[in-house]
Amino acid sequence: MENLLIKKTKLIAIYGRVSTSNQESEGTIETQLLAVSEFAKLHGYTIVKEYLDEGWSGDNLIRPGLDQLRMDAKKRNWEAVLIYDPDRLARRGAWQEVVMEELKELEIDVLFVTIPQPKTDEEIIMYKMRGVFTEYERMKIKERFRLGKVRKVREGNLLVSEPLYGYTYIKKEDKIHGYYKVNQEESKVIQMIFKWIDEEGLTQRKIVTRLYQLGIKPRKSKRGVWSTSTLTTLLKHKAYIGEAHWGSSYAVVPENPKSTTKYRKVKKSSRRMKPEEEWYKIPVPPIIDKELFYRVRERVERNFKQSIRNKKYDYLLIGLIFCSCGRRRSGEGPKHGKYLYYRCNDRINNFPLPKTCLQGGINARIIDNMVWQSISMLMTSPQIILEHATRWKNIKSTKNTFQPDEIRQIEDELMNSKMEEIRFNRAYGAGMLTLEQLREFLIPIKEKITMLESQIERAREQERNSEEIKIPDMDQIEVFVKNVKEKLMDLSFEVKRGIMMNVIEKIVGTQQELQICGYIPITTENNVSFFSGDRNGMSTNRPSNIREIGNNIPFKLTIQIPTPQKLFGNK
Repeated sequence: MENLLIKKTKLIAIYGRVSTSNQESEGTIETQLLAVSEFAKLHGYTIVKEYLDEGWSGDNLIRPGLDQLRMDAKKRNWEAVLIYDPDRLARRGAWQEVVMEELKELEIDVLFVTIPQPKTDEEIIMYKMRGVFTEYERMKIKERFRLGKVRKVREGNLLVSEPLYGYTYIKKEDKIHGYYKVNQEESKVIQMIFKWIDEEGLTQRKIVTRLYQLGIKPRKSKRGVWSTSTLTTLLKHKAYIGEAHWGSSYAVVPENPKSTTKYRKVKKSSRRMKPEEEWYKIPVPPIIDKELFYRVRERVERNFKQSIRNKKYDYLLIGLIFCSCGRRRSGEGPKHGKYLYYRCNDRINNFPLPKTCLQGGINARIIDNMVWQSISMLMTSPQIILEHATRWKNIKSTKNTFQPDEIRQIEDELMNSKMEEIRFNRAYGAGMLTLEQLREFLIPIKEKITMLESQIERAREQERNSEEIKIPDMDQIEVFVKNVKEKLMDLSFEVKRGIMMNVIEKIVGTQQELQICGYIPITTENNVSFFSGDRNGMSTNRPSNIREIGNNIPFKLTIQIPTPQKLFGNK
């Protein structure tokens, strides 16, 4: 009787997904949830948890909501997953099969609102064929859409979401396609900018300052000021000489992404330029004379090459050192590199507005030497390494928030909740409760059971972690130190830089002190190797979890900087 009752009140989770770019055609999350909820109510299912991915493409299987669903499935807190349509699970049929097979092995059903659950071999084959045809049709629509845009561009039509500064986009009317019309007010600003560079030789930063002083704002800006990157784009755009373009670049997966976050809504977040001969050219009304345009372009390139800011100097800690305000510090070499400083990026980011951070610059040559000496001493001292390892182990051991008595209390409470659930099911079977009353009582109990089971699992995980914590013994440390001492002699700047990138996690610096955190790689080989896999010269495989990287010992250092103010930049 109890099995029959559980079947009647099947506990399910629901999953919903919608892509922001397709919300209008696919419907919002709320629309899906409404249809799913009505389906669950009609079939007597009890929804115990919702998993949602709003703004995530179905072409990406790595999604936070879906990942959480797959992890929770192993806990058996529900018996089935209800989804509006198979393409909400994934766009590709193969990916749908991966997730569905994974859930099937856990004895969890996957139900859809739009189609019945396939049961026979014939229904399973038809379901798979449906997915193949859906994917094929989607690719055909995508290709037809692309060819349609190419045809319009070849006919001289503009395809823009936002008109270039200096122009107004006149939308399509009747049979006349959209086109650019010169914006008289903005075009005067463009002509002034080109004139300032050609006649006065102003740099882009000076142009930004002058525009700010004149109160001329860009079309869109949260700060209300121009940026040098915007000017660079405008000064290179051939639309100002009557040659607009389309299809100059294409989306690619970044080789060295700035963010290493696991969940990325857009995989192809970088763009790669095509050869100019492959661009589609579209005639538009010119604003700038061709000769002036190319003179200014040549002047901008010459300014860039001659700029002191673009000369490269050796900064050992670039990319690692931060200001106490939270921004990065970047290198700067005034007086042609006679002095090198790490300065807060606040004044760069806020330019031409006043800076908000009042921290001064730090002499780069002095702290580069101090940090290198400190790290070298750390890696060549067995006793100091052992002290850091012991401190780390003690910290990890004391992080267990659950005591044995507390775990037993949680287990007793869990048992009582499960017994209470059984009693309500029996009461329903005896006719003492209606189905609606049963659901009302069971939902909070199920939530409580899930919470208690999660607490027990977390407590056990902490116990396992405590047992697994091991630190290198003195013999291992001495072998490491011996290898390091042999390899730290007469190193080039590049090798020193690589060691810093792989040992130091972060430095927070003021003119008074440096706070350094990182980890010591206690390995028996390749101790001073360095990597330059990403944009900052850091290893793309740099570990993010200290416990998972074996004998890598976290450390924290504080270095007091000498007090004479003449050693530091106060500008």
